[in-house]
Amino acid sequence: MWTRVARRLLPEEVFEQIRGRIVRGEVAPGEALPAERALAEHLGVNRNAVREGLKRLQQAGLVAIQHGGQTRVLDFTRTAGLELLASLMIDGEGNVDTRVVRGVLELRTELSPVVGRLSAKRASRADVRAMREVVAKMRAADGDTQILSELALDFWAAVVKGTGNVALELAMNSLVATYGQVKEHLRHVLAEELRATADYEALVSAIAAHDADTAARVARAIASRGETALGRITDVVDAAQRLVRNEDEPRSPEPRPRRKGTP
Repeated sequence: MWTRVARRLLPEEVFEQIRGRIVRGEVAPGEALPAERALAEHLGVNRNAVREGLKRLQQAGLVAIQHGGQTRVLDFTRTAGLELLASLMIDGEGNVDTRVVRGVLELRTELSPVVGRLSAKRASRADVRAMREVVAKMRAADGDTQILSELALDFWAAVVKGTGNVALELAMNSLVATYGQVKEHLRHVLAEELRATADYEALVSAIAAHDADTAARVARAIASRGETALGRITDVVDAAQRLVRNEDEPRSPEPRPRRKGTP
């Protein structure tokens, strides 16, 4: 069902509602959205708001606006970018989508040695100094995961900056935006990784020494801690969510026992 949207930031709300329906699979790839006028009526907004919202969807790689005004849904797994990950983190029922979370941490684990290696080759003294300043703050945090979760983002941002690779910096921005959706859920899960200050120090030392192999190995080891911990937790969460779904499904009535002598 379409939901009438509030009056403020109309194009943004139009964009978010249609995006949500697309990423949840409620509107299939290749399917045409209702015409502008019909969408405006469904959503309770003017056609300008609908038009602007559709333009944003097109820019995000979610729809194609064809000649004649028809708008068709695209397969976002082939056309959208990393910025869509944040909206995929939470499903239509408000639950964390563990499949997407796993994917994000897996991507992080695979990228981390690349980032470590390139930073060891290219980081300046100023870059290394910035990394060391963050690690000093991590030591002073005394194991507080709320503080450490923020500092870990600062640390990796400094390491990525040391690569001098703008593509990696932009990818980092998308991953940070995605992580922000579930940061409070994950900081306890990632506690072992966040508190491994010695590993962060070892990574900075390898980068400062331009030891690319060691930097790649240590960077991967840090990220792998979180991925392993999350894997254990998400297996439990998946099982619990399956159990809840099964309990919510209506059960077929059990057959009544036959009386003796009846066919």
